[in-house]
Amino acid sequence: MGTRKKVHAFVRVKPTDDFAHEMIRYGDDKRSIDIHLKKDIRRGVVNNQQTDWSFKLDGVLHDASQDLVYETVAKDVVSQALDGYNGTIMCYGQTGAGKTYTMMGATENYKHRGILPRALQQVFRTIEERPTHAITVRVSYLEIYNESLFDLLSTLPYVGPSVTPMTIVENPQGVFIKGLSVHLTSQEEDAFSLLFEGETNRIIASHTMNKNSSRSHCIFTIYLEAHSRTLSEEKYITSKINLVDLAGSERLGKSGSEGQVLKEATCINKSLSFLEQAIIALGDQKRDHIPFRQCKLTHALKDSLGGNCNMVLVTNIYGEAAQLEETLSSLRFASRMKLVTTEPAINEKYDAERVVKNLEKELALLKQELAIHDSLTNRTFVTYDPMDEIQIAEINSQVRRYLEGTLDEIDIINLRQIKEVFNQFRVVLSQQEQEVESTLRRKYTLIDRNDFAAISAVQKVGLVDVDGHLVGETEGQNFGLGVAPFSTKPGKKAKSKKTFKEPLRPDTPPSKPVAFEEFKNEQGSEINRIFKENKSILNERRKRASETTQRINAIKREIDVTKEALNFQKSLREKQGEYENKGLMIIDEEEFLLILKLKDLKKQYRSEYQDLRDLRAEIQYCQHLVDQCRHRLLMEFDIWYNESFVIPEDMQMALKPGSSIRPGMVPVNRIVSLGEDDQDKFSQLQQRVLPEGPDSISFYNAKVKTEQKHNYLKTMMGLQQAHRK
Repeated sequence: MGTRKKVHAFVRVKPTDDFAHEMIRYGDDKRSIDIHLKKDIRRGVVNNQQTDWSFKLDGVLHDASQDLVYETVAKDVVSQALDGYNGTIMCYGQTGAGKTYTMMGATENYKHRGILPRALQQVFRTIEERPTHAITVRVSYLEIYNESLFDLLSTLPYVGPSVTPMTIVENPQGVFIKGLSVHLTSQEEDAFSLLFEGETNRIIASHTMNKNSSRSHCIFTIYLEAHSRTLSEEKYITSKINLVDLAGSERLGKSGSEGQVLKEATCINKSLSFLEQAIIALGDQKRDHIPFRQCKLTHALKDSLGGNCNMVLVTNIYGEAAQLEETLSSLRFASRMKLVTTEPAINEKYDAERVVKNLEKELALLKQELAIHDSLTNRTFVTYDPMDEIQIAEINSQVRRYLEGTLDEIDIINLRQIKEVFNQFRVVLSQQEQEVESTLRRKYTLIDRNDFAAISAVQKVGLVDVDGHLVGETEGQNFGLGVAPFSTKPGKKAKSKKTFKEPLRPDTPPSKPVAFEEFKNEQGSEINRIFKENKSILNERRKRASETTQRINAIKREIDVTKEALNFQKSLREKQGEYENKGLMIIDEEEFLLILKLKDLKKQYRSEYQDLRDLRAEIQYCQHLVDQCRHRLLMEFDIWYNESFVIPEDMQMALKPGSSIRPGMVPVNRIVSLGEDDQDKFSQLQQRVLPEGPDSISFYNAKVKTEQKHNYLKTMMGLQQAHRK
């Protein structure tokens, strides 16, 4: 199967001595029924009352025996359930039309048994005919009375009453009733005992139309699980058969019910009305939402009505003229049910225990084949078991010797060994990185150059000065004044007076905001241009998204107004009760125009919403591009600024890709101060004033440090402003 099919709907007419032959006629094919109603003369000459209806069904059962009803309606559903397809058989009709008789039959006479006992009998007989399968049968019996759930088998001594109320729960496997007892039955007699036990607990009452009227909806479920008796078969099938006996609908004006019976009738009519609404929604292919949760009945039958099961409806009607209105209502329900489609599918599952056993067998077989292959190729030393610590240590040693150059190649044995070799490469690489970092930390004071808080903390402790140099660091000379870096020494032409007066290095580097503007106009002009273009595109997409959102909100408001007008027209039409020939309600021109308008508005809404989703995706992508360009612009600016003003050439070589120093970790005592030209001036000042007055060194030293501190603070503020941009 696996293809969509429509629900089968049959009509069973209750035998009566007062059958309305003039009003009810059957088609020659026994698949149609025509209803003719005489015009009411009291309505006058101008009378537009509808008098004829025609309903096409899958079969009309008139004066049919219980055997014929079961063969026509239920036998195929039960047979396919044993093959893994879910099935549902439902009896619908007015009070006293014969629903319970069709489903249960007369328990006093074996020949008059109904669909449910015959289905149990067919299940157990089929199990006996299939010795190659172990089929497990379980049953449950649910009653829905006044929108409350009851377990009809809770009176059994080994079950007991439920402490918590039953609830309807959904999971990926379908709908089930939490708290409902499910009973294992191995024999046909046990199943019948459970059925009769539940029947004695059903709520019935005396009614004008029926002395033993069912006042509740009942669902008897047969759960089937079929396993193959061969151990190699790991797949099994499950299915269930829902046998639904609905309570009868009634017109309160005719029945004259009072008191508790009136309350029960109100709840029954309400739930059946919700069931019909769900059926109408299922028959409309354009409907997105099906109101299953409106009542307990539709919620419990959710996977039966629109799921993957075979469904059959038996509509029970009276053949008397006095019940013609109820008959028309029941036939309309049957015709609507025929519009519902289902997609039956086999419910296949896998036995986890058998799957494991089969996999273990396959694994052992593959190991034997590998052993044979290795013996044929003289590789008897190869093993395929998980590696122990000694083998892993040996592979680690081979990897280290391979990296050192003492081992030319590593032998390939099997896939597990190859994976472990790559894993040991990762371990060795990680250890080397840790060793390099540990060596650098022992030799230098490492601080992240972007961690301003760490730099400030080290300065407060007094380990480094504002230039990033270690405090008290000497160069092995008599005075602990420090020596300027080698790159800052003056060239040979520094002896001339003209050269001495001119600055030997560029002036104090500009602040980062100024340098950033210069960088955007020169070296970073191309990146800056791309950044501006992406930002412009991003702003344009955001503007379009805002406009689209406003249009969507306007359309949504118009849809709400149109829906209110349409609901008003529908309620007005339902009050008037106008019908066409096929028994369906008709709509006027104004309501038709509202429907077309609502359809167009929904189409516009979907189109605009799709555009908005596309714009949001473009905005997200453009935002990513803008962030990427901004990050690259700032990163390249930092590199350019450091290469131009901060980091010496020897440190630039050490920081290039492939070196052992990771980006962001720079020895503080190797970073040239931002005021390096002042350091040169201070060195020259030492050469001039030291021979004349050694006591003046401390004065000039303090002055230079104060100036360097101000330069440092100014640079930090400029850096923060540049990152904000």
